[in-house]
Amino acid sequence: MLKIGVLGLGHLGKIHLKLLLQLPELFEVVGIYDLDKEVALKVSNDFKVRAFDQVSELVESVDCIDVVTPTINHFAAASQVLRSRKHLFIEKPLTETMEEAKALLQLAREADVVVQIGHVERFNPAFQAALPYLDNPMFIETHRLAQFNPRGTDVPVVLDLMIHDIDVILSVVKSNVKKIAASGVAIVSDSHDITNARIEFENGCVANLTASRISLKNMRKSRFFQKEAYVGVDFLSKTLEVVRMQDVVGEPDPFDLIMDLGENKPKKKILIDKPDLNEVNAILEELKAFAYSIQQQIPAQVSIEDGYNAMDVAYKIIEKLKENRINQTIIPS
Repeated sequence: MLKIGVLGLGHLGKIHLKLLLQLPELFEVVGIYDLDKEVALKVSNDFKVRAFDQVSELVESVDCIDVVTPTINHFAAASQVLRSRKHLFIEKPLTETMEEAKALLQLAREADVVVQIGHVERFNPAFQAALPYLDNPMFIETHRLAQFNPRGTDVPVVLDLMIHDIDVILSVVKSNVKKIAASGVAIVSDSHDITNARIEFENGCVANLTASRISLKNMRKSRFFQKEAYVGVDFLSKTLEVVRMQDVVGEPDPFDLIMDLGENKPKKKILIDKPDLNEVNAILEELKAFAYSIQQQIPAQVSIEDGYNAMDVAYKIIEKLKENRINQTIIPS
């Protein structure tokens, strides 16, 4: 059993704490810490878990730490954990700046411990079920739309929402990024609330991403198009749709859906599959995976390198947004 502590007791931090307590076969929750002492005391009383007065004391008392603080505090908390050579789970995005991310990456390599990044959509049952069907997709389209919530507006929508889809895409497309273009607008906050980005990869794949945090309804969908197949993942409803084509052999069944591609070309049968998926809690699954990596002494399923790469692309998108804003400012009307 792994002794674990939780740093950060906001909305997500309390969810993590609750789920860790549901895994007594994997984790012993030794304690919690939050900068707000009143919050820490209340959570301590509610969950019957010890609240520590000092981060250092909690870190020294455990095998691993779950960092669920605001992003601005990620580097300070995570670097302290890594310098103590304790295993680390840290929410996305990895850090506030790329400079911090580079420094944390170096600390992680020196510490030689398991570091897992909280890109929770990797553990979404719909995405997990889609993986066997994904085979070199060449066009990807994602929409991540959310109703307005003041929580999270301290960072651009790229880091708040789009980074989920960036990480998913980078995990699927096994190629380097070649070119990035982006446009967006700030409507109710100081940073961009709506952003569209186009990522071109060296292998020819193109990904078109849209993220908004001021939509009338929530949507989290990704569509993957590849040779003779379409894979649609709904992260919100946790459903999967797979449409495939195969050559018609012999006389087709009258109930088959047939596509005629023209003269001298074989007809294609269209197969539509909507598999039933097991209902699972993705956060619970990623915490289980964290424990498994530590126990088996293997790299995390979502590594610190993955977190760094997602941040790198996210900040390149943000740079493109800044360039567009500057260009729009200097061009006379």
